[in-house]
Amino acid sequence: MIDFPLIAGILASMLHVISGPDHLAAVTPLAIETEKKTWKIGLFWGIGHIAGMLLIGGLFLVFAAHIPVERISEHSEKLVGIVLIGVGLWAFYKLFNEKRSPSKILSRTDKKSILSSLGIGILHGFAGIAHFLLLLPVLGFKTNFEGTQYIIGFGIGTVLVMTIYAFLLGKATYFTKRQNAQFFNGIRFSGGIFATVIGIYWLYLGF
Repeated sequence: MIDFPLIAGILASMLHVISGPDHLAAVTPLAIETEKKTWKIGLFWGIGHIAGMLLIGGLFLVFAAHIPVERISEHSEKLVGIVLIGVGLWAFYKLFNEKRSPSKILSRTDKKSILSSLGIGILHGFAGIAHFLLLLPVLGFKTNFEGTQYIIGFGIGTVLVMTIYAFLLGKATYFTKRQNAQFFNGIRFSGGIFATVIGIYWLYLGF
């Protein structure tokens, strides 16, 4: 029987990921521009996001009295905005400088796309003490085992939601590309706009 802390962690992470347009904006252009195994884009973003959250949480608990963890986190928020803008501009570059035919504009999932997704996920998880606060319910459980279940559940939910999102987005764009290349290019443009606007908004929040 699955214990409540595990379920609570899964549900909390799903709500966190879905309610954050910045999360989806980071993955959308990468998934749209990939033809094969787009689920890997979401998978590695989710893994990176959890790793970043655990890292900032650990630093906050251990070194909060010695180093300006909050200030570091605030600067990383600005960096997230810059990265999102970069992802959006990259999508525009791919769209307007593609010299090949529309039937070949997508690329297979490669190590660069995976590493980019992983790196953005880590940076995103590291940005904002608010991410660490999502793990505070761990302190309310009676045993370390229950707290561990919550953290595991949070990781499972995050990875699962982003993997499914990237998979479905990849399938939708792959089908659209073959049915209507012009409409597909509109999707690519929208993905770039999405990432760029969210990136600008994150920069605005950082100042």
